[in-house]
Order: sequence, then C-alpha cells, then structure tokens
Amino acid sequence: MDAVVPLAKSADEWKNRPAGIPNGVPPPSVPLSFLVAAVLGLMGCGVAILITRSTAVVDPTDDRVVGVAHLAMLATLSMGVLGAIHQFAPVITQRPFRSVRLSRVTFITWLIGSWLLPIGFMAQLEGVVEAGGMFAALAVTLFVINITPSLAVQGKGAPVTGLRFAVIGFVVTACYGVVYVIDRRGNWFNLSGHVVLAHASVGLLAWLGLTYFSVSEKLWPMFMLAHVPGRHRNAWLGIWSLFIGVLLLSPGLLFAIPWLAIAGALTVSVGFGAHICSLITYIRHRRRAADLHLVFIVSSTVWLVAGVGFASSGAMVMRHHHHLGVALVAATISALAGWLLVAMVGHAYKIVPFIVWSSLRGRGISKKVDGSPLMFADLFNHRWSAVDCALINGGVLAICLGFAASTSWPIGVGGGLLVGTGLITAMNLSWRPIRLFCRPSALRDATDNPASITVAAQLRSKGPTDER
Repeated sequence: MDAVVPLAKSADEWKNRPAGIPNGVPPPSVPLSFLVAAVLGLMGCGVAILITRSTAVVDPTDDRVVGVAHLAMLATLSMGVLGAIHQFAPVITQRPFRSVRLSRVTFITWLIGSWLLPIGFMAQLEGVVEAGGMFAALAVTLFVINITPSLAVQGKGAPVTGLRFAVIGFVVTACYGVVYVIDRRGNWFNLSGHVVLAHASVGLLAWLGLTYFSVSEKLWPMFMLAHVPGRHRNAWLGIWSLFIGVLLLSPGLLFAIPWLAIAGALTVSVGFGAHICSLITYIRHRRRAADLHLVFIVSSTVWLVAGVGFASSGAMVMRHHHHLGVALVAATISALAGWLLVAMVGHAYKIVPFIVWSSLRGRGISKKVDGSPLMFADLFNHRWSAVDCALINGGVLAICLGFAASTSWPIGVGGGLLVGTGLITAMNLSWRPIRLFCRPSALRDATDNPASITVAAQLRSKGPTDER
C-alpha cells in the first residue's frame, strides 16, 4: 500500500485545517472557486442560448451556436469537473497535487480561456478566439503538471485509472482545439460537421464522461452509504469501454470512416451500459433512504439513455434527411451534456456543503445557535433544491426537444430555465453559509458553551434568521 504523501509546507497551505480532513485536500477556496465559476458559466450559457435560439434551429454548426457549446463545455461543465477533481482526486489517491498556487493559476487561466473562446466565436473575432485558445491550452498544461504526482499512485483501482484516461482525453481535446483555432485563419482543411464532432466526442466523453465515471465510483457509495463487495467489474468495464470506444469513434468521425465510427459508438454504448449497471448496483446496496440526490442521479441517467437514442436516430436518418439528422445530432450533444449537467448540480448539493462545513469547522463554527451540531443538510434549503432539480431537468428537456423538432421557442425556454437553475443554485448554496460566517462573535462563543445557549437565543431573537 502506498504511503500518504504529506503536503509540502507553503505559504498557501490550509492553515486552519480541521481534524480529520486529509492533508492532501486543498483549501476550500480552491474547489469553491471552480464551482462558483461553473454556476456563472451556467447562467451565461442560458443567456447565450436565449440569444442564439433562432440561429440554432437553422444551422446548429453556426459560429454563434458553436460559441454557446463552448460556453457549456468549458465555462460550465469543465469548470465544475475541475473543481470536483481538485477536491476529490487527493482523497481518492491519498496524494496531494503538486502546488496549491499552481491550482489557483490554473483556475485563473482556465476562467479567462473558457470565456474568451465562446465570446470570440459568437462575436466572430478571430483574435479573441486565439487568445482564448492560448489561455485554455496553458491551463490544461498547468493542470497536467499539477495533478501528475497525485495520479502517480498505484493500486487504487478503477477510479484512478479512469482519471488518468480522463486527463489524456483533456490533453487530446486541447490539441484538437489548438489545431482547429489555427486552421480558422490558415484554412488548411474544411471544418465540416463530422470533423467538429470528432473534437466534441473526445471532450464530452473521454474528458468529461470519463471523469464522471471515475469520480462517481467514489461519490455514490459515500453519498448513498452503499458497500458493494467484490471487484467492481462494471466500473472497470465502463471506464475501459468508454476510453477504447472514443479511441475508435473520434478517428472514425475525423477521417469519415463509417465502420470505425460505428465500432467506436458500439463500444461507447457498452461503457454506458456498464456505468448504468454500476449505478443500479449501488442503489440496490444503499443504506440511505431515497432522497433528492438520488433523484438527480437517476434523472441524469435518463438523459444519458436519451442521448444514445438521439444518436442512433440521427445516424439512421442522416443520409436521407440531412437537416433532420443534423438536428438529432444537436439533440444528442444536448442530452449528453444534460446528463453531466444534471449530475453536476445534484452532486453540488452534496459537495459544496461538505467543503463549506469543513471551512466552518476550521473557523470554530461547529454548532447551530441552539447548541445542536451543525450538519451538511443545515447549509441549504431543501425545498429550493427540489425546485432546482425540476428546473434543470425541464431545461434539458426543452433544449433537446427544440433541437430535435427544429423549433426555437423550446430552446429559448430551456435557456431561461438554465439561468433560473444557476441563480437558485448560487443563492441556495451560499445564503446560509454566508450568514454563519458573518455570525457575531458573541453567538459563536455562545454555541461552544452550553450554559450560554439561552443568552445566544436572546441575541438571535433580535434579528430574523433561520438556522434550520
């Protein structure tokens, strides 16, 4: 068994680390920076969808629509995934990243690149596109350098193997992007639909999909209190099938080799099936009662199945009805992005309270005003999280139907629902923690002293608060 490698002492180390938090876990500001930016990306994506909805149904490959897709993939999904990796990769591997400072620089460069690229596409400003590509490529390079020590661990099972494959997918996605950005000015080859799909398949499946496959194998048993005995063959099958499938699918699309693309798509489908079987196994072995987190996860899986259905339909009709085929491919990408987006929002209601709770403990805030222990579930409103679940699923449904039917108004409705999801998520996950952080020192001291609970209650009655 590999020994745990402690973090090197540095000025940016988490100084108030609570007992029980592994040394490799970075300060809360690192993952929270990515996750907050992901919520902003979601709202920006919703606004961009509203603006481009009419163009999207006429030509889903238009530069403005491509810009919206990049806003979804880079500023929203990739940003959130990077935050989750920074939080959980050190836990999974029991080894820290190379540097907390490097993580912060990665965040800044990725934030700049993930917004400049979409803005450049939508405004058709090649200089902005190139600048965004440069920042994004730099961020990927820094991320790989930073995560390498953590992923060098041996014997940690399918999740670590999957994360290694995902990092490879991230690098390949960046390489595709750099070449495509250069080609927009040099015009070496035609950026046709199947060439763009070759790029999208790597980013959506080999980077984002594989990361979710890997991290979920640790998050599901933790959040569902599920212990599955044995070697977890479904996890291995899902990760290897998805990785090999993309290795076949992307070149098949890039060079227009139908049999290779079909072989890749079938192999990817095997990976999806194994992933779903793994989820079913954890659900069957769970010891926690069904809750909203489970609703998020199951509904996200529905979008994975819908994506496979849209893809199959698009492949069958593309040759005879080109516009319908293109519309179904757009619906496929929307559904697969929805799979990851719904899962990301659902897991955010577990991950963010966990991170914030640790930070509160580090500042000596471990109890509510009534003296009872402060729990994860006390840090957000559960009714609003249920509204969030309905909004995000409704948004994905509307966008998929709008693309499939080539109708703009459902796409606009979906964009509005995504904006609403982002606003509610941001407010719901921040309001109560902010109030706890701003709690007067008299109340903090009182919660640590049971004899002073009555005094604390009197102080609390002077202002309307809700610490449920």
